[in-house]
Amino acid sequence: MAQPKPRSVERVRRFFANLGPGLITGAADDDPSGISTYSVTGASFGYVPLWTALVSFPLMAAVQLMCARLGLVTGRGLAGVVRRHYPRSVLWGACAFLIVANVFNIGADLGGMAEATSMMTGIRSYCWTPVYTVLIVLLLFFSSYRHIARVFKWLTLVLFAYIVTAFLARPDWGTVLRATVVPRVEWSSAFLATLVGILGTTISPYLFFWQASQEVEDERAQGKTTVAQREGATVTELRVARTDVLTGMFFSNLVMYFIILTTAATLHAHGHTHIATAREAAEALRPLAGNGAYLLFTLGLIGTGMLAVPVLAGSAAYAVAEARNWRGTLEDRPSLSRRFYAVVAVAMALGLASDFVGFNAVKMLFYAAVLNGVLAPPLIVLVVLLTSRPEVVGTRVSSRPLRYLGWATAAIMTAAAVGMFATM
Repeated sequence: MAQPKPRSVERVRRFFANLGPGLITGAADDDPSGISTYSVTGASFGYVPLWTALVSFPLMAAVQLMCARLGLVTGRGLAGVVRRHYPRSVLWGACAFLIVANVFNIGADLGGMAEATSMMTGIRSYCWTPVYTVLIVLLLFFSSYRHIARVFKWLTLVLFAYIVTAFLARPDWGTVLRATVVPRVEWSSAFLATLVGILGTTISPYLFFWQASQEVEDERAQGKTTVAQREGATVTELRVARTDVLTGMFFSNLVMYFIILTTAATLHAHGHTHIATAREAAEALRPLAGNGAYLLFTLGLIGTGMLAVPVLAGSAAYAVAEARNWRGTLEDRPSLSRRFYAVVAVAMALGLASDFVGFNAVKMLFYAAVLNGVLAPPLIVLVVLLTSRPEVVGTRVSSRPLRYLGWATAAIMTAAAVGMFATM
């Protein structure tokens, strides 16, 4: 007779079984733009910005929790909810913010993947950007995002090399602890732009739309094919979503913290304060991997890019499809959702075109994060308002702490952006 599994084992199994959209969102959050932004941050300012990881965690978690709540309770994606409760000007304004940020971000991520691959192969990066674009489009058209995530999520584990490297670099842990718990802001355009970039790459517009849409996709996968079947959410469903989102955001911020710490301890500590190429960014991993640092860095960028770029293109398609009330999902075959997949293809094509403007890849990745940081606050305000209205979410309105964190997120990001422009 088989022995019953210990309760602790069963709890762990159930915990991982319940992880879904929130975990994928957290993994996509550490995209090539994020890796580059955190690397530039640590190299430029050392340990000083480490406190941003602690501060940004509750902010990003609150916003993503509200987006998950919207999807679960209304049975619609974010754009679909806005379409029902706000004028078309608000709807298409929100979609415009998203599409502008996403197209630039797609281009930046493709460029970052290509630059890292060029570093390893010696083949010019402009040859690799079309390769990655076509590969991602083909995978999305003839497979599904879930299958892509199952394969490429393993490459993102390379990012944990930054945690090991941080300890091998032997930083001054007293200084690290002080920088982590004592916020310090430098009143300069460079520091404030970096702060906007950090907030923009952790609290990105595309993640808001993606989170809500993926909660809907999960319900569709359970057989709830109509909005009426999906409307409403039980306490258990909201609790599972909360665990999922908090877990995803925690691991996203953990990686962020250690990339900043590692680049501060390796690059900044040795006077290398300006990162201009993928090779320079990869040098942070040398204490762990030696000459293999470039390979680790490249694998990390490719893995996160293959997860994030489909999310960027997909969230734009979900937003437009919901705004126009089209059928559309990444789980459909293209023949069933032609207009949805047309938006995916156009977003990818525009992102690819932006790579041939002539921007430096590392700078473009950083600027993508800054752009997200500037465009996110109005969308956060929209999310807070929607989840505060009983006519939208019924009795499942966001709690006061969640709403306060949402308003604080919008205020902090707006203040950082204003400060950046004021000091330029």
